[in-house]
Amino acid sequence: MRRNILIQICVFFVIFQTMSFLRETSMLSTSTSMSGTVIQLPTLTGETVKVQSVGKKTIVYFFAPWCQVCHLSIDNLQALYEKNEHLDVIAVAMDYPLLTDVRNFTQQHQLTFPIALGNEKIKKHFKITGYPSYYILDEQNTITGRSLGYSSELGLYLRSL
Repeated sequence: MRRNILIQICVFFVIFQTMSFLRETSMLSTSTSMSGTVIQLPTLTGETVKVQSVGKKTIVYFFAPWCQVCHLSIDNLQALYEKNEHLDVIAVAMDYPLLTDVRNFTQQHQLTFPIALGNEKIKKHFKITGYPSYYILDEQNTITGRSLGYSSELGLYLRSL
């Protein structure tokens, strides 16, 4: 009985990892340099933010306020951000019908990192096909990690090392 359950867990894990890998193939590849690219977006606070690393590893997290998986995973990103001074986070809101939706999402999850307001141009530039999607940029603005879908706090942390 235990052996059967263990085999099922292993099969599920292999299928899940394969599906994740296939979904991520449409994203920008790791080792892609973003250093020559300057993208500035408005934020919820009325300022602008450059979507790039500034002296430390940076997670660029793309989400949509209506996305249920985003609601589940954003708290993991907030917890990681609070615990790691060596890490920056820029969240980019996408495909939102109203600015109020982004504000409500941000307030509901008590987010303290910058929330940029994305557009179709950045969606195409970063090859975003689903939410949540994120890239990890090193100090030289090279993509060192990427993912599409739910990530645990531990998963985010390990990818950001």
